[in-house]
Amino acid sequence: MELRQLLYVIQIAKEHNFSRAAEKLHIAQPSLSQQLSKLEQELGVLLFRRTTNSVELTQAGTVFVDKAQTILDTIEQLKQEMDDMAQMRRGRLVVGTLPITGSHILPLVLPVFGERYPQIEIVLVEDTSSRLEQLTASGGTDLSLLTLPLEDDTLTWNPLLEEEICLAVHPSHPLASRQDAVALEELQSEPFIGLKKGQGFRQITVDLCEKAGFTPRIVFESSNIETVQSLVAGGMGIALVPQMLTRMKGNEFTPVYLPLSSKPTRTLIIASRKGRYLSKAAEAFITTLNQTVNDYRGRLD
Repeated sequence: MELRQLLYVIQIAKEHNFSRAAEKLHIAQPSLSQQLSKLEQELGVLLFRRTTNSVELTQAGTVFVDKAQTILDTIEQLKQEMDDMAQMRRGRLVVGTLPITGSHILPLVLPVFGERYPQIEIVLVEDTSSRLEQLTASGGTDLSLLTLPLEDDTLTWNPLLEEEICLAVHPSHPLASRQDAVALEELQSEPFIGLKKGQGFRQITVDLCEKAGFTPRIVFESSNIETVQSLVAGGMGIALVPQMLTRMKGNEFTPVYLPLSSKPTRTLIIASRKGRYLSKAAEAFITTLNQTVNDYRGRLD
């Protein structure tokens, strides 16, 4: 059974005449009759009663026409939906994000994207780095905002932003008054406050310290970088913090931020599954993300 045969049957049923149906379908009448006979043989039932002057639907033909019309209507609707998505008149995009990083970047990006593509629904999924990698690899998200390095080699990525990492200490800490940059090697005896395992920046902190020759002694853990900074401001330890996430001065819960002599950085990326087709909506989101971050780079720094 072919889709064109459905259309042929529907047209014959409308015209009650092979000649008129063939004319409307722009095919020869013998070809139309041949296609109908072929279909009836395949189905094992007659769809029309042929008379000298007209053709009439049988009971089976009535059922067939009703179902065939539903199928063709569904196909037409599907074509329209695909065209709408191709032209980005509608669609849905699932974006994974690290909670705190997303809270700083997405408020800049989403209003711009929403204004450009008002019919594209954005669904946000906030989770840890490891969980977002799993979701992205399995198709649970279309895109995810993550940091390097990635553990899952089935993901591909594009760089978004590279930002410096600084040291956060309590205002009364001996290092707080330093005028020069601090070497990581100076911190080996310090108590660290870090993110919990599974968070991308937790691994960055450990890797930087180990590269400096020591394993950080993490005395408190949190799933939230804001809590980490509050604990630092409370004198519970020190922490490494991405420049974007540092707090504005002006309250008692703001640490002192110091540059590190090695000028370490973290790289924010937008990741997707290797080999996965990226919709036009996903490509538009990546473009908007890059443009917006570039426009506001000075503000983010």
